Amino acid sequence: MSFSMNDDDDDDVVSEINMTPLVDVMLVLLIIFIITVPVLTHSVNIDLPRASNQPNVVKPQTITISVTEEGQVYWNELLVDKQQLSAKLQQAAAQQPQAEVHIRGDKKVDYEYVMQVMAEVQRNGVQKLGFITEPAA
Repeated sequence: MSFSMNDDDDDDVVSEINMTPLVDVMLVLLIIFIITVPVLTHSVNIDLPRASNQPNVVKPQTITISVTEEGQVYWNELLVDKQQLSAKLQQAAAQQPQAEVHIRGDKKVDYEYVMQVMAEVQRNGVQKLGFITEPAA
């Protein structure tokens, strides 16, 4: 097909879309969907048994270690020394799921005391460690 500006040619340029191939493709697609949809929605009816299945969620224990201004250490409000703290942390690290340890430090406590407790927690293998603070007024 050639496009020319001469009026002498008898060939007419057709500027319309040929709809026949488009209609053919659409009909073929329609037939394919008509055939495949019942196959996809066909299922076997089965009467399944009923059961309640609630997962057993075991929440890890939360341990609060408080450090006072004088450097005293409290395990859930019970005064402990370094040996007792180490033994309790080893027990907490062995539990499954492992307990979460939260450290509360007095705002006037020396940083050294809090760091000693943090080092002891890490030495005994506790993975989850957090800090508790009071919200600003």
